[in-house]
Amino acid sequence: MAKIGVDVGGTFTDLILEVGSGASRKVFVHKVPSTPGDQSEGVVTGVVELCKIGGIKPSDLKLIVHGTTIATNTVLEYDGAEVGMLTTRGFRDILHMARHKRPQNFSMQFDVPWQSKPLVKRRNRIPITERILPPTGEIVTPLDEHEVREAATLLKAQGVEAVIVCFLFSFLNHAHEKRAKAIVKETLPGLYVEASHEVVDVIREYERFSTTAMNAFVGPRVGRYLKRLESTLRGQGIGAQIRVMQSNGGVTTLENAAEHAVTILMSGPAGGVIGGRWAGLMSGESNTITVDIGGTSADISVIPEGRLRVMNPRDTQVNGYPVLAPMLDIDTIGAGGGSIAYVDEGGAFRVGPRSAGAAPGPACYGRGGVEPTVTDAQVVLGRLDPEHFLGGGVKIDPALARKAIETQLCPKLGVSVTEAALGIIRVVNSNMALSIRANSVAKGVDPRRYALMPFGGAGPLHGAALAKTVSAKEVIVPPAPGIQAAIGLLATDMQYEFTGASLCVLTKADQTALDRVNKRLDELTTQASAALEADDVPAAAHRFVRIAECRYVGQGFELRAEMPAARLTLESRKTVLDNFHKEHRQVYGHAFEDQDVELITLRVVARVPEEPVVWPTLGTAANADPKGAWLYARRTIFDDGTTHETPRFARGKLLAGHIIDGPAIVVQTDSTTLIPPGWTGNIHQSGNLHIRERA
Repeated sequence: MAKIGVDVGGTFTDLILEVGSGASRKVFVHKVPSTPGDQSEGVVTGVVELCKIGGIKPSDLKLIVHGTTIATNTVLEYDGAEVGMLTTRGFRDILHMARHKRPQNFSMQFDVPWQSKPLVKRRNRIPITERILPPTGEIVTPLDEHEVREAATLLKAQGVEAVIVCFLFSFLNHAHEKRAKAIVKETLPGLYVEASHEVVDVIREYERFSTTAMNAFVGPRVGRYLKRLESTLRGQGIGAQIRVMQSNGGVTTLENAAEHAVTILMSGPAGGVIGGRWAGLMSGESNTITVDIGGTSADISVIPEGRLRVMNPRDTQVNGYPVLAPMLDIDTIGAGGGSIAYVDEGGAFRVGPRSAGAAPGPACYGRGGVEPTVTDAQVVLGRLDPEHFLGGGVKIDPALARKAIETQLCPKLGVSVTEAALGIIRVVNSNMALSIRANSVAKGVDPRRYALMPFGGAGPLHGAALAKTVSAKEVIVPPAPGIQAAIGLLATDMQYEFTGASLCVLTKADQTALDRVNKRLDELTTQASAALEADDVPAAAHRFVRIAECRYVGQGFELRAEMPAARLTLESRKTVLDNFHKEHRQVYGHAFEDQDVELITLRVVARVPEEPVVWPTLGTAANADPKGAWLYARRTIFDDGTTHETPRFARGKLLAGHIIDGPAIVVQTDSTTLIPPGWTGNIHQSGNLHIRERA
């Protein structure tokens, strides 16, 4: 079987090809420049080129798994669809008022994106007479179907591309939303129309409305992109199944990704986290902190005991907009190889979040960029060699890198070129270290028990410095760090997640109340089974995980607690309560086991296990001396300001058992690894490079 994972980054598109099965498996990797104007161009180019590298025909491919930033970019660029909205009369401005929270309590200059850049403009939000009341979902005011038809006609005249139907308490009774959607589709055939209960069927009207609006805002663009990608691949004779990475770490079909585009908002970063867990487990390390540093950003995640962390619903947002879609716990900051260094109007020296991206790219690329970037600083410090940068596939000019720093920074800072370059590295490392601490120490995780795993094209250059700053126990650099996110795409399962509200005080519920919960679980499981069957997955391969989102009575937000597979009974509910208390203790450091626990939301996760990519194991070295991988030595400046004649080693020639004493640099096609003075690198049988500071 031949399958490809392809991840689109801000600067490069990364690909991995696995061919064959069992002992005959072979792995090939490739990178091509990203095409921001149309991501599909870079994807198709990379797929076709990688097939040639792997010696197969494009028609031999059976599976392509794609990680994309198309949905994320749509939000960041505020370039989505013109959305119309039908909502309950009297609640037209929920999307504007939100929760009345100030993002920055003591600032007069903060921006509220849901007001300054609304997902649905006020003129497109039309109130409809109808009313459903809790707690039973009783209809007290019937839906005015005439108003719905008038609203649809008005929205058509206003040129909207998508319409959402968001009524109050629809999670208790879907009837009004279903009927209103049917009327809109009759009036506006072919338009993108969604009801809130179809996108996220949960309590909290603002978050539900915002998530539905986000789905409609990005959906049409995502749908067009995925159709274009599929059409272009088919035009190249590629008939493979195409899957898309979701924010929750599972993959889904093109059709589901287009219909529920809100689930792929963190598609790109999720692949890196999956790949990081995969690489750590190859060395027997289950506690890892992944740092995926690409051209424009750094994505940071903590993996305790090999378990992927899912964000609390109160924290799931994209560019400031609340999104109630399951997402891996990833923190993204503007720190990458293309991050631009500058002196701001107040005289402060900053690096990022603005990036040179793929076009024009860092100054050293010679594509018209004149502002100094992190990559330019690495070149000036002698850490990136022109003849080995991305295997020689991208030509870099050290003179242009030096000129950018010398003209843009040195006069303003009053320092030498070398000092300015070192300053760039120290500032960007400090930014990333702060984020790592916020995702570890601030959440009760001790980095001293974790290995730091840097990857992405720029990651291994920063790994040792970050590990030292946050006190991680070691650094693990995967075999192909530059395409680790793409590897993660071939190391995950197909996964769907279905959500439904089910309000119940679990500690006081009788069996009748628990049976209502069981009925809702059965409904969600049926939906999940139907989705898998639509993807031609045999029933025997279906796997379901049931989750209860619970809180103590009076709390504002919920935590996830796994449920037993069997029906919920008065006896088995203790398992749910124990799991909730355990999760609360993990997140907050304490639990109140004598307090009442309230069930708010049910989730059924449908999962189909996929066989993960297998990386070839290394041969064993005759001795620890890596002289067979030695290339040459060159003067290199390290973070402490010292200059050393530093040997370069070819990653592809290193064998298990080789030991590299720093200072040293390990070069490979997709990335470069820096081993500072006083540190030692050991090559593991799996291909991982373990770097530790010498005692």
